[in-house]
Amino acid sequence: MDTADFIFLKKYYISINQKVHMKKRVIVFFVVCIAAVMNSTAQTTESYNTAGNEKYEKGLYKEALDDYTKAIEVNPQYADAYYNRALTKSALGDKKGAIADYSKAIKFDPQYAMAYSNRGVAKFNLGDKKGAIADYSKAIKFDPQYAMAYYNRGVAKSALGDKKGAIVDYTKAIELNPQYAKAYYNRSIDKNDLGDKEGAIADYTKAIEFNPQDADAYINRANTKSELGDKEGAIADYTKAIELNPQYAMAYYSRGTLKSDLEDINGDITDIDGAIADYNKAIELNPKFAEAYLGRSLIKQYLGDKKGYFADYAKAIELNPQYGKEMSQNLNSIMSSIFGKEKSGKKKRAKADTKNVIKTNSIMSRIFGKEKSGKKKRANADSIDAIKANPQEAEVYNNRGNTKIASGEKEGALADYTKAIELDPNNINAYKNRGLVKSKLGDTKGAIADFTKVIDLISEYGIKHSTKFIQGLSFEEMSDDQKIAFENSYNDFTKQMNDVKIQGAEAYYHRATLYREQKKILLTCADLQKASELGHKEAAAMIEEFCKK
Repeated sequence: MDTADFIFLKKYYISINQKVHMKKRVIVFFVVCIAAVMNSTAQTTESYNTAGNEKYEKGLYKEALDDYTKAIEVNPQYADAYYNRALTKSALGDKKGAIADYSKAIKFDPQYAMAYSNRGVAKFNLGDKKGAIADYSKAIKFDPQYAMAYYNRGVAKSALGDKKGAIVDYTKAIELNPQYAKAYYNRSIDKNDLGDKEGAIADYTKAIEFNPQDADAYINRANTKSELGDKEGAIADYTKAIELNPQYAMAYYSRGTLKSDLEDINGDITDIDGAIADYNKAIELNPKFAEAYLGRSLIKQYLGDKKGYFADYAKAIELNPQYGKEMSQNLNSIMSSIFGKEKSGKKKRAKADTKNVIKTNSIMSRIFGKEKSGKKKRANADSIDAIKANPQEAEVYNNRGNTKIASGEKEGALADYTKAIELDPNNINAYKNRGLVKSKLGDTKGAIADFTKVIDLISEYGIKHSTKFIQGLSFEEMSDDQKIAFENSYNDFTKQMNDVKIQGAEAYYHRATLYREQKKILLTCADLQKASELGHKEAAAMIEEFCKK
């Protein structure tokens, strides 16, 4: 039986796997007055189709394509040849061409269930989920026992958020094929998302029963067991996943995380060596695994290895700047807690808290590098004098650009912002201002590039600021004067981080407006969401108006 199926693995990956066996029909032609001619044509058509099938099975897709085309040339109404050519086009990545051929096959055989189902797969791959569901439903109409069509429709429904509908379809597929491992697997994912953890575990177990080599099923069952508090059971499943796939970095990471969470009655971690070994292996397999560096940093912190902790945490921030942002957001509450305990006489508890937070620079304002000069607008003449006096001062060019834009000199402002960037390639203000000018001048592509640079620089700030913040004197080692100075400088640090946050919000917002002009809806809404998260009110309003229609 011909099949074309795919697995929808939520949270981990999407895998499209088409298993195809060319459809062959035995065409019996009755002998009539021109039987010899008709029989010759049929044999030629069938021979081309058969030759195409043989080449397809060997992976010779282009050669197979030629044979199917010849079969169609001999008999332009040969539905099977269109169907097989569609499969071949799909294998070559030509999804639109495949859809056209499936449609031809359906035209000449309106009840061709497999053509509907496979056309649905192609539509799904191109993002047309609703169109895919319509095709799967047609396939089911003409073949109510078509388990794979139910399965595929369940995948599409799940992708559209209809998890209950997806479960109904997966259940029907299982009813028709009780050993349908993929249907059990996908049903378990949707059950888990709907809160039916026990039901999810039961389905993962069934999926494993019918496909014992499925490492992903073990991983997902382990995740669910962990959510239910069965840490030992979860570790056993992660271990099995590693046995099946020794290169599975996620399995090592997840097992290491659980090992680091196993404690004895005194609250001490019982398998520190095992946790570190798993994080080490995850990083070895995937050197860009930010979460593994973060997990290992926490173990090193627990062990008192401050140097190792800082190194791993800095690496985690480098790979995922979000960790730096989260750290800067959390520092305020952490430090407030320490200050509060100090002032209330709870010095021991303050000291304990400080061990986990950490070391800081005594002068936080220098985290951002040189203090910016010349922030007030100056007259154009004054700017020229300042440039003559200090031609390397990027901010002076930036300010002169501001003056020119205020007087309508867009081209002149553009030149000044560009000069500021040449002198200081990390000047966020200059990139933002140049982006605004480019936008006014109709250079949408250039404006988007400048706003993107602003966003990239702000992400780098998260790395630099957070890693520099965790250096210097620890809080308990400070004198009273140092503590006061630290608190003041920390407030400056927080203020400057907020300023950077505002710049980021504006960059996302302005880039979103440009994407909107280009009718790039997904990019527009993604940037509006980012801007809104950073506190941009106009972006939040636009989301309601533009992205939730």
